[in-house]
Amino acid sequence: MSGKPSAIRRAALAAALALFAGAGTPAHSQEPASERLSVAGPIAFGAETYRLSWSSHPSPDYYKQEYLPAGETSEHFRRMLLIEAIVAQADVERVAADQIRRLEQRKSADPVVNYAVARNPKTGEVIVDFVLSSDKPNADYIVEWDAYRYAPLRSPGGKSGVMLFGISRRAYGDEAAEFLRALKAMRPQEIDALARYKLPPVAPHD
Repeated sequence: MSGKPSAIRRAALAAALALFAGAGTPAHSQEPASERLSVAGPIAFGAETYRLSWSSHPSPDYYKQEYLPAGETSEHFRRMLLIEAIVAQADVERVAADQIRRLEQRKSADPVVNYAVARNPKTGEVIVDFVLSSDKPNADYIVEWDAYRYAPLRSPGGKSGVMLFGISRRAYGDEAAEFLRALKAMRPQEIDALARYKLPPVAPHD
């Protein structure tokens, strides 16, 4: 544990469980941010403007890009947008189920983990929103809330793929419990804004 007072963790856990009743982002390398999804930036979401800050193409079928407001960094951010693309024989339900499985596996080590799932039968989209925490030695206690909108993607060559458009919010240290209490009111609005957002056209390229 990091040495942060246990009361912080207990308060964060209680707030997280209340938030989802009934209803992590690793440090990056210094790889340059190359635009690989043909998404014109900057991206406006809510009251913020986000610019490409980091990108990765870890496998032939997988692309990931992150966007931050001015003044934020990948190592210490409070708000982030994510766009990902899987250009393979994949479907929304399976990719969303993979995310849920990872969250279930994380529960044994992170008691703050909780999640909810919303489906749109008309579009075939799924939104998974979840809360998790990180308590690494010699580092700030972090609580993170993410909402991932999974949508069908027609990839080059006619393969079926999946696009992810996500939002991420973080709080650090003593702010964690208050962040989660505030999230109880903010969460429905953020999810509604995410669900209504006009997704940008995505065309992955090397």
